[in-house]
Amino acid sequence: MKERDSESFESLSQVLPNTSNPAHMIQMAMANSGSSAAAPPRQDQHDRSKWLLDCPEPPSPWHELKIQVKESFLTKAKRFKSLQKQPLPKRILSILQAVFPIFGWCRNYKLTMFKNDLMAGLTLASLCIPQSIGYATLAKLDPQYGLYSSVGPPLIYALMGTSREIAIGPVAVVSLLLSSMLQELIDPETDPLGYKKLVLTTTFFAGIFQASFGIFRLGFLVDFLSHAAIVGFMGGAAIVIGLQQLKGLLGITNFTTNTDIVSVLRAVWRSCHQQWSPHTFILGCSFLSFILIARFIGKRNKKLFWLPAIAPLISVVVSTLMVFLTKADEHGVKTVRHIRGGLNPISINDLEFNTPHLGHIAKIGLIVAVVALTEAIAVGRSFAGIKGYRLDGNKEMVAIGVMNVLGSFTSCYAATGSFSRTAVNFAAGCETAMSNIVMAVTVFIALECLTRLLYYTPIAILASIILSALPGLIDINEAIHIWKIDKLDFLALIGAFFGVLFGSVEIGLLVAVVISFAKIILISIRPGIETLGRIPGTDIFADTDQYPMSVKTPGVLICRVKSALLCFANASSIEERIMRWINEEEEDENTKSNDERKILFVVLDMSNLMNVDTSGITALVELHNNLIQNGIELVIVNPKWHVFHKLNQAKFVSKIGGRVYLTIGEALDACFGLKV
Repeated sequence: MKERDSESFESLSQVLPNTSNPAHMIQMAMANSGSSAAAPPRQDQHDRSKWLLDCPEPPSPWHELKIQVKESFLTKAKRFKSLQKQPLPKRILSILQAVFPIFGWCRNYKLTMFKNDLMAGLTLASLCIPQSIGYATLAKLDPQYGLYSSVGPPLIYALMGTSREIAIGPVAVVSLLLSSMLQELIDPETDPLGYKKLVLTTTFFAGIFQASFGIFRLGFLVDFLSHAAIVGFMGGAAIVIGLQQLKGLLGITNFTTNTDIVSVLRAVWRSCHQQWSPHTFILGCSFLSFILIARFIGKRNKKLFWLPAIAPLISVVVSTLMVFLTKADEHGVKTVRHIRGGLNPISINDLEFNTPHLGHIAKIGLIVAVVALTEAIAVGRSFAGIKGYRLDGNKEMVAIGVMNVLGSFTSCYAATGSFSRTAVNFAAGCETAMSNIVMAVTVFIALECLTRLLYYTPIAILASIILSALPGLIDINEAIHIWKIDKLDFLALIGAFFGVLFGSVEIGLLVAVVISFAKIILISIRPGIETLGRIPGTDIFADTDQYPMSVKTPGVLICRVKSALLCFANASSIEERIMRWINEEEEDENTKSNDERKILFVVLDMSNLMNVDTSGITALVELHNNLIQNGIELVIVNPKWHVFHKLNQAKFVSKIGGRVYLTIGEALDACFGLKV
């Protein structure tokens, strides 16, 4: 900084006369720094400065809150009045469209659209049936509960959701969340009925939270999990899920209930030295290879998008026939056995509200609600952006919440939007949410007619289906992209990843949220301050580090606070930084005369500052006192409304002699006039 200051001064000294008058130096430096416009009359500057000094008091936080509530009610009242003016049939239709968007798009629904939705729904069902069974086993539930969750929730979402492409059903991450956290309360192996009741109760609470977020417009709570944190969390969860599927792929009977990578690998190592089924392993790996090859072919040839979609269903059918014909179940190959078919049984009486674990269940429900909403809204917004329409986030939250609440009444566990199935739905050419209805009807038919045929379905096939879906959850390219753009975001990603991998799902989420909050706090309050100089040929003052060609004004230190908040956390650092700059300027040994480099004014640009607290004001007072002792005057430029009001209330504006200006140029002109 010293070298730049010296060079700037030497370049200016070539055009400045040799004078010992610092004020004349400021005037000449301003005239030769490239400003093409003549200085405005001093009276106009004084008037504009009075605008700041005489501005009215800003509204109080309570007043702003009342205005927001009033505007919200007025908006609703206006809508209600306009609704009252409409005829009764239109009024009813408007209300139905607001609650159930299906009444809006179904009016323009055509047969050609239904053909596309039918094809997409059938393709979706072929992928959904085996995945739902596999995800139910991942959640430590009987297989039919995954199918139940692919019937009721998609139907309800089709009535209330606003996304055309999103595919609803159970997903791997939510299934892992439920099993990893609830099995700490009840062991699903020893008490499957009690565990099922806890899952349904957790689903109920998750739906209540999700619907509440939408009704009260609390969607910002979902944003606590940043994009980077979600990428890391998904990657860690995918690895944990994959390692847990080794139980089914190897035919292992006894396995750990822990989800950290160390416990899972230790359990696999011990099991491999005891009992495992080579037949099961060969069968599972064979069909896993088939599914992955089909997916590779589908990516290479977009016209064959249906091949990876139906590959899991083909695997289930073929492997079931193989086990049935060869009687492999008698030689160590474990099968699904009985799957209860028929319509979803009513489960309202299974909800447990008298359990001592109710508080813990509600906490798990909140975590599941946030994670499920984050995935669903991210998926929905991605495909809505491709199609060129807007997704209503609040309606999405209400729709997903209602479908999970009603789903908990009909033996469904937590469902949300699946990225893999939504991608299949989009590739299959879906037009509307009708594809979800077609999928739900197809799954219901399978529950009615095909569950007996799944008796001989090997567990290893379900494990291979889950394993084949996991690569889509590990986004290495996105992690590299985040590393290149923002290192703090990457830190949140790594924290979530290793938290899930070596701790638990809860630890991974907690680490991700803590790092994200720490990043917000660090960016908001870190002691950012920069020195400014005039860009040659303009009236623009910019950061001298970013623009080395900018020219500093001799005798004046112009600096700008980069933080949006001047508070207890950064005020002292900013004060010390300014005083250090002044000392460095005045102690520069490369200057010829102390008079030439003496700082007369410190111009503090507050245009970025949104708020200031009492510690910040105290630091400004101390800075002013220190400057006065050194014969330097403090000038403030462009403070925001609330900032200026607080400075005025603290009588700081009067302490600095009312030297508050709208622009840096006017501040320099006024300072020169005052010195003269």
